[in-house]
Amino acid sequence: MTSRINRSALVLAAVGMFIGSSVLSGVAFAGNKHVEEAVEHANGAATHGKEGHADACVQHAEEALKHAKGSGVKNPHMDEGIKHLSEAVKHGKAGHADACTEHASGAATHLAEAK
Repeated sequence: MTSRINRSALVLAAVGMFIGSSVLSGVAFAGNKHVEEAVEHANGAATHGKEGHADACVQHAEEALKHAKGSGVKNPHMDEGIKHLSEAVKHGKAGHADACTEHASGAATHLAEAK
């Protein structure tokens, strides 16, 4: 009888750990989803900037900036990515598609390393 109780407790604990780890890894993945979105939009900004579309470069850079700031990731690559995105927005709003492109591309590189 004691053996059954111990076995049941062990199974229950294992199931609890499995469910708990799944929930926690889901939270971690949600943070990385923001980083992935930031990289995607930073690359989109660079693509539009190369085509001379400063306004579209700004739109993507602003969206990337929202995701980067919302990711919760704290490291030097994320900080540099955010700086580059801010510069991309500033230059793109001034109509400088080439500078927007450079900064968006730099941001994408740093953000990809921030994961």
